[in-house]
Amino acid sequence: MFTSELDMSRSFTPLSIAVLAVSDTRDLETDTSGALLKTMMEDDGHRCAARAVVPDDRQAIRAQVMQWVTDPQIDVILTTGGTGFSGRDVTPEALEPLFDKRMDGFSVLFHQYSATTIGTSSLQSRATAGLIDTTFVFALPGSRGACRDAWEGILRAQLDNRHKPCNFVELMPRLAER
Repeated sequence: MFTSELDMSRSFTPLSIAVLAVSDTRDLETDTSGALLKTMMEDDGHRCAARAVVPDDRQAIRAQVMQWVTDPQIDVILTTGGTGFSGRDVTPEALEPLFDKRMDGFSVLFHQYSATTIGTSSLQSRATAGLIDTTFVFALPGSRGACRDAWEGILRAQLDNRHKPCNFVELMPRLAER
């Protein structure tokens, strides 16, 4: 559905990416979605800078994300979980007020790509993304399939500086401009 063209004359720029699982029932050992994201990013040449699990709690989510946002060694934050419609799903509510800039297109592309694998069930996700200070933050659903869809369908290309015609890595040096 989506095509990706890489300029192989450019050297790959690895990013430092943090992964946060939002769950009341998981820990680092049982967080299979976060583990999958870590594996996929590392297979593609990036570095997993940190991993953590926090409960479905707005303040806990915000505290961990903001700790990573203030770390100059972390370029991107991926969260997994808490994007559904249950009473405990609060990841979008926790993160969206923190966004300096919303990335509405991420949700649109995620749903388009996800619909090719799970059909109309894609509607049950409130995946979102934005920029907090100079850190890109992507809130993904908690399922392994959704994390795979997001990585393979969108993030792999946009977090690769060789991706044409443009990518987020090229923007990073300019994110602090005021």
